[in-house]
Amino acid sequence: MEDFYTLNDGFRLPKIGFGTYNEAFSDNKASILTAIECGYRFFDTASLYETERCLGSALKESGIDRRDVIIETKLWIDEMGAAGVNAAIERSLNRLQTDYVDIYMIHWPRQTSDDEDKWKDLDIETWTAMENLVDQGKVGRLGLSNFLPHHLSNILKNCRIKPVVDQLELHPGYSQEAAVEYCRENDVLPMAWSPLGRGRENATIGNAILVRLAERYGRSIQQINLRFLLQKGILPIPKASSKEHMEANLDVFDFELSDDEIMMLSCMPQTAWLGEHPDFVIPDRKSNPDQ
Repeated sequence: MEDFYTLNDGFRLPKIGFGTYNEAFSDNKASILTAIECGYRFFDTASLYETERCLGSALKESGIDRRDVIIETKLWIDEMGAAGVNAAIERSLNRLQTDYVDIYMIHWPRQTSDDEDKWKDLDIETWTAMENLVDQGKVGRLGLSNFLPHHLSNILKNCRIKPVVDQLELHPGYSQEAAVEYCRENDVLPMAWSPLGRGRENATIGNAILVRLAERYGRSIQQINLRFLLQKGILPIPKASSKEHMEANLDVFDFELSDDEIMMLSCMPQTAWLGEHPDFVIPDRKSNPDQ
């Protein structure tokens, strides 16, 4: 992992991270240990995922120096607010078996879809409490997840510490061009969750454009998806359970899509979208403090 993005505070992130969503329901520790063996050093988790504990255990068992690995985690909507933040970070640190996380994020900008503008005040209260965690050394830097431009602008106008990343659902068929451009304009690195597409049926797999490009370059569709994001300056966080797929997801730095191909993928019809929107469809899930 010798390719990096440099964040607005000078910190460097590997250009590909490892996602742990849903790993709690499989052979989680073994998957993460395999990812470490494959060369991954940047790991994304969240209190909601219930994978912080297995990530911390795997990192401890691997024997890798804590300074050589980057941990990113998130607080969920039912952990927002000043008191919620302080309790949430302690739970996360305990589960991760560390005394700091490299990036701490607000997972979702709104608790409900019908709270008018109340979410703005709660976001700022939460962010201010998170800034205090940076001052205390419990957090290295701060980020956001699922924040669209109008959510992000609220933070930018009221923050003391600027967010370094904004994690969004991004992949061919859901490239959210306006949100990505807003991040670029404000020196916030766009990061892609679900970079390979999602939904009940992942329509990117059989998409004719992606199939044609995969055949042209002798690559998998998943590798075309990742290369597309990298060339747009986006950091993807794919998840994988097999060593073969983990290695393939890293093997995307020795070919390049043309400008026309990038534009073609950027203009694909909407497909493989999870279906949750930060303003209209709030996930009906709760964090588990006892995980």
